[in-house]
Amino acid sequence: MNRIFISGTNTDVGKTYASEQILKHYAKKGLKVGYFKPCETGVIDKPLDGSKMFELVKKLNPEFKVTINDVVPYQFKLPAAPYVAKKEHNIDFEFLKDKIKYLETMCDLLVIEGAGGLMVPVLEDLFMIDLIKIFEAKAVLIAPSKLGCINDILLSIEALKNRKIDFEWYINLYQDKDSFDEVSKPFLEKHFKTLKYLHELD
Repeated sequence: MNRIFISGTNTDVGKTYASEQILKHYAKKGLKVGYFKPCETGVIDKPLDGSKMFELVKKLNPEFKVTINDVVPYQFKLPAAPYVAKKEHNIDFEFLKDKIKYLETMCDLLVIEGAGGLMVPVLEDLFMIDLIKIFEAKAVLIAPSKLGCINDILLSIEALKNRKIDFEWYINLYQDKDSFDEVSKPFLEKHFKTLKYLHELD
């Protein structure tokens, strides 16, 4: 699979940090990497997450000669779900698929970063989780280490399994870091046997 779709159990769980780690990981393996964020909300002057990753990719893969508007085609000012933030604008999925094919002419592996969690609405009846199948990507789910992560992890994994989406998941160990070992890790370790952490991805 040459497309990886990064989503989260919720908003602000570290999807952009995960994108950075995964881009560096595969670049070290000798792959030419690329980055795509179909939609970024809360954009005032420029898409902050998309711009940060775009600058990184240009260093990792000098052949990725595109513009920020290629990398983040839909940019909305309101910091809300795309369904709300887009207002009267239309999101064209064929346009996005064509954009992915164009970006893939300059990379071996394309990291696609979603917005918010899996069930964030893009349209009234289409959610972020649906984009994973539309874009024919493998999913990488990012979970935080804060109190409440167990519930969010289990619900998100249930949703991915229900849609028969191939995925792997990582814990971003940064929130409630000092209490994670006592509060959340005992159940997660018992339930999943093996836990993978973003900061260990090298």
